[in-house]
Amino acid sequence: MFEALFGIKSRGSTVGREVLGGGTTFLAMSYILFLQPALLSSTGMDSGGIFMATCLASAITCVVMGLLANYPIALAPGLGENTFFVYTICGVGAAAGVFHLSWQEALALTVVTGAIFLLLSLVGFRSALLNAIPDSLKSGIAAGIGMLIALVGCEWGNIIRKDAFTFVALADMRGNYVALLTIAGLAITFALAALHLRGAILLGILATTAITWGVGRYYGITTIQWQGLAALPTGLGKTAGAFVGGMGELGRKLAGPNWADVLVMGFILLFMDVFDTVGTLVGVAGRAGLMQGGKLPRAERALAADAIGTIVGGAMGTSTITSYIESVTGVVAGARTGLAAIVAGICLAVALLFQPLVDMVAAGVPVTVGGVTTAKYPMIAPALIVVGAMMMRAMRDVEWDDLTEALPAFLTMVTMPFAFSISAGIAIGFVSYAFGKLITGRPRQCPVMVYIFAALFILRYAVAR
Repeated sequence: MFEALFGIKSRGSTVGREVLGGGTTFLAMSYILFLQPALLSSTGMDSGGIFMATCLASAITCVVMGLLANYPIALAPGLGENTFFVYTICGVGAAAGVFHLSWQEALALTVVTGAIFLLLSLVGFRSALLNAIPDSLKSGIAAGIGMLIALVGCEWGNIIRKDAFTFVALADMRGNYVALLTIAGLAITFALAALHLRGAILLGILATTAITWGVGRYYGITTIQWQGLAALPTGLGKTAGAFVGGMGELGRKLAGPNWADVLVMGFILLFMDVFDTVGTLVGVAGRAGLMQGGKLPRAERALAADAIGTIVGGAMGTSTITSYIESVTGVVAGARTGLAAIVAGICLAVALLFQPLVDMVAAGVPVTVGGVTTAKYPMIAPALIVVGAMMMRAMRDVEWDDLTEALPAFLTMVTMPFAFSISAGIAIGFVSYAFGKLITGRPRQCPVMVYIFAALFILRYAVAR
């Protein structure tokens, strides 16, 4: 049966290798099960619902990928798309009066863009869209998202603080037990990742959680409470189907004065998912030796599976589902077929039973400064910092000797953390790239699509309220 479905022998693999590869991929990507509830719950969403939606939608999409495209690629909410969902679309932490959507409307936008993803996959347009974006801008966007994620990690870990003059400064370390726990967790995660240990980020989260709980239990300086290891999951009813109510409000906002903002958010969701998916497909398939003549067989099926995942995820109550580059770890372990993706999906479904552990991590540690109490996350802040650092590798592909390529990539990268906005970074990248090619007399080196969106970004900020 397995041979008929997946052609395991013809790809030089065995059922055992596929099972091992799928389990290895799950360990490498499972950190998202802890990060996703902590991130999205800041929008007002129920943490349990987010966790269940993440596990179920990811599991379903992995099975779809395995059966439809027969690739050893697992999928889950993208760490980048979820940051955009929280801090740009929903405007968490934004100044009063800044336009943003409710989390129900954000889920509706996710479902709508997922449907567009699927349509574009069927007509072969998604790969054309990705190819129209210059490589330097792709590098700048990936690195900028990494810097923003690392910035969030430093803030959640209480390592940095607001400053009236420099805006951001190093927090006082005296008595700052949250920062010390974050640094300890960062050291552990750094060591595990540097030693190329499978599941290093997950193990780092678990180790830091154990230390934080132990410190709280024996020294009384943290309030993290052990809630158990496993139980039947709950909460899905609080997020699943919420996009339906948000759809009507989203339609009204599209008909209002801020329609351009909604369209820009939708385009960026589209671009980010295309960027992540195609890049991951090429990278993983190339490592597995599945490319044929430089092309990826059944690419549109793989793209369709990714799009289906985004629709299912938004309907259940989580952000954009995308292909995970961590699938390479499964390929290294021997995986070559879609059976490995299905095994990873089964592992994600089984992870539903560990909701109490995830809830404990997602609850964070309350910290009071100046009479104001906020939640900090020393258990997962190190993971964010390490993942952010890994995303910086994209900048090595920039043509640094050509300023028309280098400066737009650099501006894209630094604007995202400085403005705390992925969309602002993409906007300045598109505008500066178009300007650079025009001013140097090389207009044909800039794709038409970049000119179009550069003009739209200029118009958007010119009329922004």
